[in-house]
Amino acid sequence: MSRLSEFLSPESLWGRLDDPSENAGYEDHPARKGFFTDTSVCIGCKACEVACKEWNQVPDDGYLLTGMSYDNTQQLGASTWRHVAFIEQPLGPASSGAGPTAAPTDLGMPGTRPPGWEREVTLPDGADQGAASGDSGVRWLMSSDVCKHCTHAACLDVCPTGSLFRTEFGTVVVQEDICNGCGYCVPACPYGVIDQRKDDGRAFKCTLCYDRLKEGQTPACAQACPTESIQFGDLDELRERAAARVEQLHEQGVDVARLYGADPDDGVGGDGAFFLLLDEPEVYGLPPDPVVTTRDLGSMWRHVGAGALALAGLGAASFLGRRR
Repeated sequence: MSRLSEFLSPESLWGRLDDPSENAGYEDHPARKGFFTDTSVCIGCKACEVACKEWNQVPDDGYLLTGMSYDNTQQLGASTWRHVAFIEQPLGPASSGAGPTAAPTDLGMPGTRPPGWEREVTLPDGADQGAASGDSGVRWLMSSDVCKHCTHAACLDVCPTGSLFRTEFGTVVVQEDICNGCGYCVPACPYGVIDQRKDDGRAFKCTLCYDRLKEGQTPACAQACPTESIQFGDLDELRERAAARVEQLHEQGVDVARLYGADPDDGVGGDGAFFLLLDEPEVYGLPPDPVVTTRDLGSMWRHVGAGALALAGLGAASFLGRRR
């Protein structure tokens, strides 16, 4: 099969793909590696952000007083490869997901009311009223976001220089010394992860600590996480572990727990970094149904080719007709 036909084949751009490293040309390679982020145990300590910056020498992106809770980095970017999102939800009919059925989780965080202010939050039978007493009636949702290292990575497919490549571990890495700053990868990412630095225009994102993986080490963020909210390992094993964790939470009455990015049959073929969420994906700033942006690229090129052949045929027929 030629490189062009292989690139335009459906399994290269869309659909289930169980071994992206083999598809990229690695015949003998280790098991696919990835992240499982369990947001139910994230405490928002930002140790992962700090460890990522220190190990990868990611430059400071500034301390932003955004007025958005304790979230001072706002989103992933060229200088923010790990982003700890803080979401505050008031308990009551207006809150989404678990809504009034969940008591606020005591994480030792400051409340949103003056000291000494107390109120009783009305909870259903069996809920822990003690956890709500003295609290401001706010539910905290925290999540350490990162590049998803998609099975079908549109950023890689559109890169004209080969700066982005698939590693033997199934991850997607940017080679900063090859990037020419074209920016094609930025709109191609369905998650809005990859970004360009303003000083030189080159693209950057999480590498899943590729240099550490080659030495058999754990990525810096997972190594630093004190609650094991960020778990690293073989992707198949992580998916099994995540499914068991969701089942455990459902047995405890947390019906809103769900996995995001773990399905190999979803719009990107499953993510190499997936999450356990306690609310709808939109609440965490994640697209509800991501689809690889290059899904229709093969069909588009086939139509372009057919149109070009048709025009060439018409031109040839016109030329021959004039000669007659």
